[in-house]
Amino acid sequence: MHLFEENIKNLELIIPEPPTALASYVPFKVIDNLMYISGQAPVRDGKIVYKGKVGKDITIEEGIDAAKLCSLNIISALKKGIDGNWNRLDSFIKIVGYVNCKEDFTDQPKIINGASDIIVNIFGEQGRHTRVAVGSNALPLGIAVEIDAIIKIK
Repeated sequence: MHLFEENIKNLELIIPEPPTALASYVPFKVIDNLMYISGQAPVRDGKIVYKGKVGKDITIEEGIDAAKLCSLNIISALKKGIDGNWNRLDSFIKIVGYVNCKEDFTDQPKIINGASDIIVNIFGEQGRHTRVAVGSNALPLGIAVEIDAIIKIK
C-alpha cells in the first residue's frame, strides 16, 4: 500500500468518487505537468453538505469541515487525473479557498486551514502549498466553501 493510502486510512478518511461537473467545464485539466482542479464544493454522494454563510448560518467548525470535504474532493479529482498512481504526484502548488460569509467575517484563513491541514497530513512535504483564503458574499448554489487547486504531476 502506498504511503499516501496508508495516511488516508490512518486518518480515517474516505476519498469519494470524483463529483461530476455541474455546468460546461471539466473537473480537472492537465497542461504539461500541471493539473488544474476546478473549484470543489462541500459535496458528498452528490449532495451539498454545507450551505449558507459561515459565522451566520453555520459555525466556524462546520466551515472547517466544509473545507475538509472540499479538499477530499480535490484529492479525488487528483487521483482520477493520475489514474490512481500516486507516484505521479510531484507536489501541490496552490489552493484558493472561497468562504461564503458576511462582510465583517475575518476568519477565512481558519476555515481554509481545514483543507490545508488535510492535504499536508496526507501528502507531507509534497502537500505543502501556497494559498489564498478570501471571503465572498455568495457562492454557487449557496455552498459555504469552494476550493480549487494547482498541482504539479510527473
